[in-house]
Amino acid sequence: MRIGTAINYAGGFADSVADIVELEKVGLDVAFVPEAYSFDAVSQLGYLAAKTERVQLASGIFQIYTRTPTLTAMTAAGLDFVSDGRFILGLGASGPQVIEGFHGVKYDAPLARTREIVEICRQVWRRERVVHDGKHYTIPLPPEQGTGLGKPLKLINHPVRERIPVLLASLGPKNVALTAEIAEGWQPIFFHPEKAADVWGESLAAGKAKRDPALGELDTFVSAALAIGDDVEPLLDHLRPLVALYVGGMGARGKNFYNDLARRYGYEAEAKLIQDLYLDGKKDEAAAAVPVELLRSISLVGPAGYVKERLAAFEEAGATTLVVNPMLPGREARVSAVAQLRELLG
Repeated sequence: MRIGTAINYAGGFADSVADIVELEKVGLDVAFVPEAYSFDAVSQLGYLAAKTERVQLASGIFQIYTRTPTLTAMTAAGLDFVSDGRFILGLGASGPQVIEGFHGVKYDAPLARTREIVEICRQVWRRERVVHDGKHYTIPLPPEQGTGLGKPLKLINHPVRERIPVLLASLGPKNVALTAEIAEGWQPIFFHPEKAADVWGESLAAGKAKRDPALGELDTFVSAALAIGDDVEPLLDHLRPLVALYVGGMGARGKNFYNDLARRYGYEAEAKLIQDLYLDGKKDEAAAAVPVELLRSISLVGPAGYVKERLAAFEEAGATTLVVNPMLPGREARVSAVAQLRELLG
């Protein structure tokens, strides 16, 4: 398995870049730059490209509603160019709160839009004259919708690669099936190895049955907190606010993808309690209600022998890239954790 990590989008960018530079030396394979409603990810990815040599760079994620499909393709081609072919285009739908609340764009048809965006991106990267007649995107714009002067164009520059890897962040059954059908990579959140087949197995199989063999095997990127040592178990508590935020506060009752996932993992009562507490403003109580068993299952936290066992479980469940969050403070500790993980992976 490969090792990845994500920078902190909430601040400390210079420190995060310095971390990536050092982590690259001990075997880091992929660095993700998130794009929630913070600074854009593109400028930071470009900066990282200049500061690194080998590590792949991934958007984690570009939201599908915030750029035109063609601009998404141009941006990916540009980042692939400045990184000498090291870019991975991570795409995802985000959620209505961010898309409608921050961007003022209607959140609709995420599956159909994703399929069309990927099709258009690949046309651009092949330097074809872009012509697309879809339900959600029409290129060129028809005369009756504009000036009538639009004409098919192709990318001026020759991309480094005509097939930039596409990584889709998806959770729901239909989204995961689409990912397995059209994308090079899949990024689920809160990946529980022992539950993954029950939750996603059918969807993955359905998508792979329609998959173009030219895409290769699906690269599965799973996130996990990382701390290796005999006394690191208490660090799991640091994950409680994050899991509570997603399970309890991302979306509303009846419209929270992460709450649905916790329920599908078998934590129905706990998921309801976490959401009720969080939406009532009781965030600390919501965090306390997150089951430690869930935290332990989605993490790599414990003695080296235990972590090695969990690595085997993740691999058996189909994980191919571990996107880790080293939990011990300080750059030296974070670098050491990734180096230890590399040794355990062999």
